[in-house]
Amino acid sequence: MRATTLIATLALTGGIIGAGAMFVPAFAQNAAATATTTTQANWMTMEQVQTKLESAGYRDFEKIEHDSDKYEVKAIDAQGRRVELDVDPVTGDILKTEVKRSK
Repeated sequence: MRATTLIATLALTGGIIGAGAMFVPAFAQNAAATATTTTQANWMTMEQVQTKLESAGYRDFEKIEHDSDKYEVKAIDAQGRRVELDVDPVTGDILKTEVKRSK
């Protein structure tokens, strides 16, 4: 009788461990999706980005669009040059500035 109980307990434990191993990847994927959503929830709106850039001297915004991890902005800088900016989506700080040729 003890052997039967031991075998049943081992089989049940093995089944529980196997089922748990099957669900771990699903939980990991959900956590990654939640982290991405939470991160994007902290992003400034395009209007907030434009307002911050206007206060820094940029004007005539041709394009503001969000990329996977930043905003891409085409505008005119304070010196009148056409520029393309990469902007941090959470802080609104300029990450990169590229001066374009005039038309």
